[in-house]
Amino acid sequence: MTTETATEQAGTTLRQKIVLAAARLLEEGGLDAVSTRAVAARAGVPTPSIFRIFGDKEGLLEEVAEHGFRRYLDVKAALLTGDDPVQALRDAWDLHIRFGLEHPAYYSLVYGQVRPGHMPQAGRRAAAGLRHMITRVAAAGRLRMSVERATEVMHSAGVGTILTLMSRPEGACDLRTADTAREMVIDTLTLPPAGSGDGGDVAPRVAVVSSAVALLAALGQEDTVALSPAELSLLREWLNRLADAADADD
Repeated sequence: MTTETATEQAGTTLRQKIVLAAARLLEEGGLDAVSTRAVAARAGVPTPSIFRIFGDKEGLLEEVAEHGFRRYLDVKAALLTGDDPVQALRDAWDLHIRFGLEHPAYYSLVYGQVRPGHMPQAGRRAAAGLRHMITRVAAAGRLRMSVERATEVMHSAGVGTILTLMSRPEGACDLRTADTAREMVIDTLTLPPAGSGDGGDVAPRVAVVSSAVALLAALGQEDTVALSPAELSLLREWLNRLADAADADD
């Protein structure tokens, strides 16, 4: 092993040690307990080591959030293998709710510290995964609006539901609230399968919207579209207008 490799491994070990120390403090006492001095003491390192490795406290908290969200994001990614993209959305909602309520410290670290224009990397990864799942719904012709708008709606509803449930007194959290919100969101975003006998024969305007959304999803996956970049940009603009047409559910 070279001196350079040994130094790199030692640095990685120290980084992990500090992240784990900060994570334990977060779990035990919430964000207020995660001061750089307390983290350094728990990790058994000099306080300047935190700034040398992470740059500042925000850099450390970014990695703590990644640590806390890693398992959740891995499980969420596995939902992309299912055959029914709408059911995958339901499963993702339930997973999101369960994670938030079981790990409120990590959830609050990512979603409870609102700063305009800023979202921790873990939150951005979670949103990207949700967008991917909604794109699958669009490709199946079952999305009522653009992928971007649907992602915003479901993300906002999910975060709001968890923060609301977290604020309830101990023992007063009713998961039926989350179940009801889930079905309201799914009904708002998606269409039933064509010919399902459950409203599958949709109104012409809704059919236009779902077709536009499906074509948008296909354009995002296809690298051989016989259009120039300018033409493709214009087509996407038109399709997005159709996808987010007002009163599309009538």
